[in-house]
Amino acid sequence: MSRVIAVMSMSLDGYVADPGDGVSEVFDWYFSGDVEIPMPHPGSDMVFRVSPASAEHLTGLMAEVGAFLTGRRTFEVAHGWGGQHPWGVPAVVVAHQVPDGWPRPGSTVQFVTDGIHSAVAAARSAAGGRAVAVHGADTIRQCLAAGLLHELHIDLAAVLLGSGVRLFDTPGAAPQALGTPTVTAGVGVTHLRYPVPSQPDPGPQQPRALVRRSGASLGPLEP
Repeated sequence: MSRVIAVMSMSLDGYVADPGDGVSEVFDWYFSGDVEIPMPHPGSDMVFRVSPASAEHLTGLMAEVGAFLTGRRTFEVAHGWGGQHPWGVPAVVVAHQVPDGWPRPGSTVQFVTDGIHSAVAAARSAAGGRAVAVHGADTIRQCLAAGLLHELHIDLAAVLLGSGVRLFDTPGAAPQALGTPTVTAGVGVTHLRYPVPSQPDPGPQQPRALVRRSGASLGPLEP
């Protein structure tokens, strides 16, 4: 069974985007180093430049992830990734309705309209035995509340936003204990991976080979 991991960049005061959905401050660490990380999908023209520690962290995560699960808001902000997620893996979007003009021929983006459990099941199927990366604040909160997350992965950016979109914004929610994190210190970011103890560990994920292409790009993650 595929592991389900939440993946988000977040400011030190808990925001994943500014009030206008801007993410430049929490994504600044993607461009704070000298190691280039190209995106597996050849259609992307952006290259991340990160510290050696962040590069090792990112390439390991890219090999681990076999599909993304996001919400409609993330999909819209990313303009549907042009029909192909820049990590070169399928993307499943949980939404109330399928957007007009979708799905598109040749696209690896699919939609699930009957709730978060069905969306996670679809993403696991698409992941081919590798992990499902959940992206987007509301979708992460839904997965956590439903007991579907195995791991919470936070890229903690060295910035205080003061206001904006919070990752955890559920007044009255019960406390959620997390396991001991693994910690990787980068430049302008600390990578934290917390186990969610209530979830059984499905075992090691099948890694995929990453081929770096000259001129290929990584493409940004979305809020």
